[in-house]
Amino acid sequence: MQPSPSTSSPDPIAGAALVTLLTITVVMLLALVTQTPPHPPLAIPLFALAPFLGASLALGAAALYLCRSGTRMWRIAAMAFIVSVLPSFGPHKLLVAEFTQIWPAVLVAEAALVVLVLRLAAGFRKDRPATDHRQGKASA
Repeated sequence: MQPSPSTSSPDPIAGAALVTLLTITVVMLLALVTQTPPHPPLAIPLFALAPFLGASLALGAAALYLCRSGTRMWRIAAMAFIVSVLPSFGPHKLLVAEFTQIWPAVLVAEAALVVLVLRLAAGFRKDRPATDHRQGKASA
């Protein structure tokens, strides 16, 4: 029996990457709230950071829940979570002055981001119908 178009099997590797990113984001939020060095700033030019981290955690929790339930909608939530995590752990963090203090979190988060992006890409490729290029038709 094949899964319906709106479902797929849970992806434990993507789930592990999501849990990794969620954990690091929670630790970052706790460091912010307790002002434990090195902590993120309370605000950046666009917004206060705590509400942004809360929204990011909500997106990550939704992606994890949907990933574990087997629905394909987890990919949309995961992409939104990735976008929300990039300001905190994107490649630009390799160049910040505090990198010597935050490198473990940055490197682990970036590895989890790479794994998550690869799992998303593999899932999208797997869901595409195979095309017979000689006839230009989808094969059954």
